[in-house]
Amino acid sequence: MTKDLAPRSVFREGGKFLRKERREQYAGENNKEVLHMDFSRLEKNISDVIKEQQAKLGYMREKVRLYYPLNSLNHFFGTEADEDEMNRILEGFPVAVRDRLGEVKISNTGDRFCFLIPEQGAEYIRSVTGEHEFISELIELVRRHGCTIRQIRELFSRYSDKVYFEKVHNGEFDYLLRFEGDAADRYIYCFKEEGCHITYHRFLPEDYKELMA
Repeated sequence: MTKDLAPRSVFREGGKFLRKERREQYAGENNKEVLHMDFSRLEKNISDVIKEQQAKLGYMREKVRLYYPLNSLNHFFGTEADEDEMNRILEGFPVAVRDRLGEVKISNTGDRFCFLIPEQGAEYIRSVTGEHEFISELIELVRRHGCTIRQIRELFSRYSDKVYFEKVHNGEFDYLLRFEGDAADRYIYCFKEEGCHITYHRFLPEDYKELMA
């Protein structure tokens, strides 16, 4: 992490992003401005994770805690923020999503951030989840005894004719699939054969790249 650079999307003055020494001075001025952040990637990921949980475990009207490492949050915003700077970035998130997710609470211990999503948020996400979404069908498929990678590829192909497939040999997974082009689903899906069934993990592209580095 480059400590002497401000997160590129956090503070500005005259359209220019501020370096550390100017940022510290700027923080004490009455007319300081925190940029309007684009929280759409973070909100979508929170929604996707809760959809996945609900597909696996069923819906319950209850609070949900999601944990994100600092590096994943930086990927959402294109920043190189430290813990304090990330807390500044996230100040506007609860307001931005309040109408949909309710009163979201954010805390952190070091570089591990917790998002507490209230019951309203879980209920909202269930209400906008389609009856036959891809993630629900994928979870149902891999639950079946004897599920094969061919069946999984066929499922991907039902949702798009642009699907990337790769056999991987990294000791962690056996296969990688992802949608190509301008697909709304940008995740990388990694599968491992475990005897008579297959397990999967879903990654943000940036997180997968770091994992494999």
